[in-house]
Amino acid sequence: RQMCIRDSIRILRLFGNTTVQHVTAQVGPEQEYFLIDKAMYRRREDLMLCGRTLFGAKPPKGQELDDHYFGTIKPRVAAFMQDLDKELWELGVLAKTEHNEVAPAQHELAPVFTTTNISADHNQLTMEVMRTVAQKHGFTCLLHEKPFEGVNGSGKHNNWSISTDAGENLLEPGKNPSENTQFILFLTAVIKAVDEYQDLLRISVASAGNDHRLGANEAPPAIISIFVGEELEAVIDAIASDSPYAGPVKMKMDLGVDVLPKFSKDTTDRNRTSPFAFTGNKFEFRMPGSAENLSDCNTILNTAVAKELKGYADELEKADDFTSAAIALVKRTIRDHRRVIFNGNGYTAEWEEEAAKRGLPNKKNTPAALPALIEPKNIALMEDFGVLTKVEMESRYEVEMEHYSKIINIEALTMLEMARKQLLPAVNAYMSEVANTAASKLAVSESLSVRSETKALTRLSADADAMSDAVDELQAAVNAAKALSDESAKAVAFHDDVLPKMDALRAAADDAETICGEDYWPLPSYSKMLYYV
Repeated sequence: RQMCIRDSIRILRLFGNTTVQHVTAQVGPEQEYFLIDKAMYRRREDLMLCGRTLFGAKPPKGQELDDHYFGTIKPRVAAFMQDLDKELWELGVLAKTEHNEVAPAQHELAPVFTTTNISADHNQLTMEVMRTVAQKHGFTCLLHEKPFEGVNGSGKHNNWSISTDAGENLLEPGKNPSENTQFILFLTAVIKAVDEYQDLLRISVASAGNDHRLGANEAPPAIISIFVGEELEAVIDAIASDSPYAGPVKMKMDLGVDVLPKFSKDTTDRNRTSPFAFTGNKFEFRMPGSAENLSDCNTILNTAVAKELKGYADELEKADDFTSAAIALVKRTIRDHRRVIFNGNGYTAEWEEEAAKRGLPNKKNTPAALPALIEPKNIALMEDFGVLTKVEMESRYEVEMEHYSKIINIEALTMLEMARKQLLPAVNAYMSEVANTAASKLAVSESLSVRSETKALTRLSADADAMSDAVDELQAAVNAAKALSDESAKAVAFHDDVLPKMDALRAAADDAETICGEDYWPLPSYSKMLYYV
């Protein structure tokens, strides 16, 4: 945002910087994705229509050994990556690093940082080129946030920082009191922005696909919090409490007077359970899903930070003593917004309880999160900075609710079709084969045991009945949800009523897959899709 640039410069002028002309937000998005064999993809109606598997039993081997993550890149995949880099470089996309990710068949591409709008455009090009290059190599590239149940989903980590035209990173700790005061001032502006507009940041990553990923012990929860590392947290707490810094060298935290202590970048690289982690000289927003357009979250982040920087500049320009006013502003901001800083394990139930005590919202699904789009404070932010009007915000709310319902409706109808036309006939055909085998054995001799056939038939029959009942219940839930005229109520119904029925149908079908003969089951298994590359 131009306003963010202008107000950053106003603050830098107060620090005596008379040469800076431009301040820009910089982004480096890490793009995660899956590669599976194209022939497997074409045999999965759910992947073709929905981008994710709606059925699929857990494979004997998942990601528990980390052998894919730390292993060498397979030759076929390496050839794809080499071709992908060449195609992207020819388009001017600054692709730099490609490697395996945690889940089998999962990989990641990381680019060089560039300005936010260019980075967002480059990422859109990257996703499109990934798909086309994958086809050339006999793969299909899956960008859905959760294409496979039971293994890690895919995110798009948004690494964000602010830099001047002289190459100065405003989120880089300095070497003297003045530089560190500047760093802490910009840092606290970001902390305040994230705390005050965390509901908007949550909306920016809300989608039917990302709902399957967030909080799934692989990605941050739906609670927005900031990880700063132990050393920086100690610095922040010392500033707020006027107490000695409890670091390697104790000293009073009087910004601009005594030296702000040197502290190293977080030695853990980042807290992988945190949705918004400070990693030494930038923030890594880890909530965006792999298929999302980064323009949404960066527009909100830039606008929210612009609002806080404007407030800072307005206040500090009126001060008689800039240094004292800056110190007071930093202390007040930390004390008012300390609740959003959390360095612990974001995956735990204890953190959900602690977050509730702190008053941090936990909107676990898209229909629950979207109403924040039409909150008066959020509309005011977007209107004040010329980003979106009230009518446009309300329109987005309606469109996003409708879009969520359509996605779940497509998934539910796909499940119903696959269950009726593929899975139930497969189970029945295999039961017939098993029953014929048992009858043939008894025809030879009634003394022959048919215990194994009986056990298989009993379990498969139960699964078939459960699938049949689940099909009826899912169809009824879909019909009831679609009959609602209010888009908000419809989206809630699809989440609350339809998704549980989908889960029930999947559970019965996945159990049947573990028993049904391989030649009878019509869908490629997880084992084949994840390891046949």
